[in-house]
Amino acid sequence: MGQWPRSVWFGISIALFLIVWEAGCRLLHVPPFILPPPSAVVVALWDLRATLFGLHLWVTLKEVLLGLSVSILFGILLAFAMNMSRVVERLVYPYIVISQTIPIIALSPVFILWFGYDLSGKIAITILFTFFPIVVNTYDGLRSTDKEMLQLLKTMGANRMQIFTKLQLPSSLPHFFSGLKVAATYSVAGATIGEWLGASEGLGYFGRRASGNFQAPALFASVFLLSVLGMLLFWLGGRLEQHFTPHKRPRRKTSK
Repeated sequence: MGQWPRSVWFGISIALFLIVWEAGCRLLHVPPFILPPPSAVVVALWDLRATLFGLHLWVTLKEVLLGLSVSILFGILLAFAMNMSRVVERLVYPYIVISQTIPIIALSPVFILWFGYDLSGKIAITILFTFFPIVVNTYDGLRSTDKEMLQLLKTMGANRMQIFTKLQLPSSLPHFFSGLKVAATYSVAGATIGEWLGASEGLGYFGRRASGNFQAPALFASVFLLSVLGMLLFWLGGRLEQHFTPHKRPRRKTSK
């Protein structure tokens, strides 16, 4: 049993959790509008499949992907700029840190006020959630270059661009993907909060409406889809990391 992969253990733990949840709801006679059993959530997913999968899921996914893409693009560019210029780093980096000392949820209504209740407002809030881990992790990766290798390349006559492409960029990739995986999960929360504040579509809007109508199974169905979406984005980030950083892959133990 100790040799089972983590996916098997995860499946077993989920199955046990769902069984305990279902049994607890039925044995304790918990009202379904407070805590529905998993079977009721599955029924709600099936009954509302056209609305959830045909409309709201795609709206939230679009907001997540657009906001995350913008964060990746400008986060990488800003990290490169701070690495190349100490002036840029000293001017910009403190404000990046300060931006995280203010509760992000408190800033979200401000972004809605500035960018509106349409798609741009949801994207702006998603960027607010995802920009920090990408830019900071990428910058830390660029700054964590092996000093001995750096001096070796300089001794061999490498210019700044060659040092960047041959040494700094490859060494920063693991840090970048660590930030990307964190940002991928945060992006779902950002899009959801944006939809809570004002929207007519999306899983966040659907869940808020279901909560207001005491439709707990529908609410849990939307939460389930948001959770799955976050896990899939995290998994995709891990797959990209394995592809672009093969030297970081864990070695398989060979039996003697």
